[in-house]
Amino acid sequence: MTATRSLTVPATRTRRRRRATGDDTRKVNWWLTAVVAVLSLTVLIPLYFAVVTALKTPDQLAGTGFELPTAVTFENFVNAWNLTEFPRTLMNTAVIAVGAVVLTLLTNSMVSYAIARNMHKKFFKGVYFYVLTALFVPFPIIMLPVVQETAFLGIDNQVGLILLYTVYGLSLNVFIYTAFIRSIPIELEEAARTDGASTWRVFWQVIFPLLGPMNATVGILTCVWAWNDFLLPLVILSDPNARTLPLAQYVFQGQFNTDYTTAFASYLMAMAPLLLVYVFAQRWVISGVMRGSIK
Repeated sequence: MTATRSLTVPATRTRRRRRATGDDTRKVNWWLTAVVAVLSLTVLIPLYFAVVTALKTPDQLAGTGFELPTAVTFENFVNAWNLTEFPRTLMNTAVIAVGAVVLTLLTNSMVSYAIARNMHKKFFKGVYFYVLTALFVPFPIIMLPVVQETAFLGIDNQVGLILLYTVYGLSLNVFIYTAFIRSIPIELEEAARTDGASTWRVFWQVIFPLLGPMNATVGILTCVWAWNDFLLPLVILSDPNARTLPLAQYVFQGQFNTDYTTAFASYLMAMAPLLLVYVFAQRWVISGVMRGSIK
């Protein structure tokens, strides 16, 4: 028996090595790797251009713009910090973005749950398609009535912006949430109801924890939109002290010229917090998907 084991184990290891080698060879798709490498350059090249420009002086902008700075300067970041009043505008943008994300996750998920579990009823199906039609309505068409209404109600401020981001994102978010909720087995809710749980408790203790990947996706989309948006804060905010980073960065564009070096330094400063949020949320999405696959 010992001799048999000694012959079987090396043979098994050899087959495993061959299988692993064969799998590694088959998994390498050089065409796809080349496409990914080329597409990554579409992100890295503009990022390189932004960093290089932010470290230059205005006198060094001659040429193609891709040359390394002859003398690195960080004065552009200091000027951008002062001109945009960076701490205050950063706080204004963060308050709006965080408020929009939190309110969107709480309200849009509840609306989607009500629609997904009652899709067999004509009323809820009509509401679903009615909400989706908002995807095809351009904002400039309703911009003037929205500006007048927010001014009349006295919400031409940060609170009004948070409400608008929540409402305008409802159509896309309902589309995302509804498809995911309908894939959740109804037996989980029936088991909770058998134990005496109400609809409210079923949603918060059963459904909402399972929406982790979708919450991360909707949160990322809402955060990026609210952080980088220029048009809504421009037409809604009436208090100059409540301006956001995109509005403050408009100071670099004059009538006849643009301060590119200071502007790109400001763009990098505004982009850094959002990149950290995205990296954190991306990892959370992957972990949520893996938990769902294990279940």
